Amino acid sequence: MARVKHGVASKKKRKKVLKAAKGYVGGRSKLYRTAKETVMRAEAYSYRDRKLKKRTFRSLWIARINAACKANGLTYGRFINGLKNAKIELDRKMLAEIAVSHKSAFKHLIALVKPKKSDK
Repeated sequence: MARVKHGVASKKKRKKVLKAAKGYVGGRSKLYRTAKETVMRAEAYSYRDRKLKKRTFRSLWIARINAACKANGLTYGRFINGLKNAKIELDRKMLAEIAVSHKSAFKHLIALVKPKKSDK
């Protein structure tokens, strides 16, 4: 039986790593070992930050909704609770978009949610 050499597979693996490291500075894009370490770290950061991005955007949406609520004399918590009680199912992303782009529509939502004077 002939001996199997892995030259083609190894070269393919190295080319894949170096292609991923394209654009990195200095040896990080030229030297295989350095490039491999950098690419592995970059992949770890990108995985972590895809999760972090969701958290960051949610807090941004909440901040925007809160600012719009405060401008209309209501707190964020009371607004969200009022939406749930009124059975209005809008996610925070859509609420933030409405709060920023369509102020009159947001005021209409506030009017639906705001407790009447006789309710207090």
